[in-house]
Amino acid sequence: MSSWQTYVDSNLVGTGRVAKAAIVGLDGNTWATSPGFMVPPNEVVSLTNLYKNPSETFSNGINFAGKKYLAVKADNRSIYGKKGPGGCVIVKTGKALLVAIYEEGQQPGNAATVVEKVADYLLENGY
Repeated sequence: MSSWQTYVDSNLVGTGRVAKAAIVGLDGNTWATSPGFMVPPNEVVSLTNLYKNPSETFSNGINFAGKKYLAVKADNRSIYGKKGPGGCVIVKTGKALLVAIYEEGQQPGNAATVVEKVADYLLENGY
């Protein structure tokens, strides 16, 4: 198991605050992912493109994993989306995107906090 997998298993999904998560390089390569969850390279490109003009995310939404999420936050670092009782948290670091999904029964604020903390750690360590 790669050390990246540990971040997904322990620091993201393992907290119980997100249901699925992935760490993907900005180049489209998957670094680690939870079982049954994948962010294909073409979706990494689409998600990364959201950061070129985050304000457009509010009108266009966030499309990935076969769903369209309503944007509730979009800036140069973090994009949060909502769909029904669940949602997504996407955070960009210098070299990667952290992508997490929370489901019914998981609180959006708690999901955002754990993803943002992992992103802070990666940024502090040059990623």
